[in-house]
Parts: sequence; C-alpha cells; structure tokens
Amino acid sequence: MAGGFVNGLAGFGTALMTLGFWLQIMPPVDAVAMVLIVSLATGLQGLWLVRGSIPQQMPRLLRFLLPSLFGIALGVYCLQLINPTGLKLLVATLMIAYGTFFMVRRTLPTFTRPTHVIDRVIGLVAGVLGGLAGLSGALPAMWLAMRPWPKNETRAVLQPFSFVILLITAIILFAKGAYTSQLIVWLIVAIVTALITAQLGVRVYRSLTSERYRWLLVILLFVSGITLLATEMIRMQGW
Repeated sequence: MAGGFVNGLAGFGTALMTLGFWLQIMPPVDAVAMVLIVSLATGLQGLWLVRGSIPQQMPRLLRFLLPSLFGIALGVYCLQLINPTGLKLLVATLMIAYGTFFMVRRTLPTFTRPTHVIDRVIGLVAGVLGGLAGLSGALPAMWLAMRPWPKNETRAVLQPFSFVILLITAIILFAKGAYTSQLIVWLIVAIVTALITAQLGVRVYRSLTSERYRWLLVILLFVSGITLLATEMIRMQGW
C-alpha cells in the first residue's frame, strides 16, 4: 500500500518504501523481483498521466536513459554478490543527507544551465541501482528536484526512465528463473493493494503546484531514508 501510494504520487519510490520491509522476510533476489513488478504495475498509471509531455521531453529523457542501459546488466550481476545491508545503509544515508540539507534551506537551489555530462553520469549510476535493487528513480529524482522544470516536465523524464529500466531488469530476472510460483502468489497480493493506493497518489499529485511537487520529492526522499535506515537498524539489533 505504501509503495503504490508513493509511486502514484511521485512517479517513483516503490522500492524505497518496500525493500526495507521485504528484505527482512525474503532473499534479496526475490525482494527485488517483487519490487520490479509492483513498480511497473503502479507506474503504468503515472506513465499514462504524463503521456502528452513525454514526446517533448524525449531529448532530456534519452540523455538519462541511454547511459543507464549499460548499467543495468552490471547491477543485475552485482545483485548476486552485494551485501544487502550495506546497500540499504548507503542509500538511506544519501537520502537522509540530501533531504536534510534542502529542508533547512528556504528555497531549493536550481540549475538552469545545460548539464549534459552530469545527466549521463546520473543515468548510468541509476541504471546500476535499478538492476541492483529496483532503485532506478532515487538518484534522478534528487537531481531533477534541482532543475526549474514544471512538475509535468520533471515527471515526463523520471517516470518513463524508471519504467524502462525496471522493465528490462524484470525481463532479465525472469530469464534467470527468479519468478517462481510462490513469488507469483505474493505478487498478486501486493499488486492488488498497490494499484488501489496508487490511484490515491495520482489524485494528490494532480492537486499540487510545481513548486510543492519539487518540495515533495525532497521530503519524500528524506522520509524514505529514515524509514529504510530505521528498519535496517531494527533488524541489525534484533528488536
């Protein structure tokens, strides 16, 4: 429910809101495989929401997307090797630091000049994170929050970017046999609840101004980081 609402609201965040919990009860590959399908299912609604803005944002989108394709395979490979605890703590720390910094400032900093090289680097790293843990949207969301783009332009880049990465990653894991019969049962339960709450998130999104939407992305990352860090600390302490 939490992952669906966040995805409908911001166009990303399913992995951020669910991995911290699912990794406590299932292996990393199963948890990521779950995140991918639920993210895709809830993301379809948001993708349809900004369908008219995507063609105009295609040059911007491709700057992020094309480099990310090289990172997906590396991320999937690292999924078999990575320590999930270390990954969760790193991501949580980055989100908390980012959210804290911008929430103590009166206004968000903005970059109006072209940043093509940085865009491509962020796309590449996001591809690795997407293949590794379904976290393709976190880093681009941080970066796009500092651009003075209207909310539809921001989402028209972020939503299809994450969707393509997650789809490719899900196909790779499917080919590797990750989607077992037990996992499909879990997915049915998760998708039904996520789709319902995603609709609520989309309705809230429509009521926001562009400025409030940018602030929402920052606050969302901060809260998600706190949630991820807290759940991991609880697990490590055995509470």
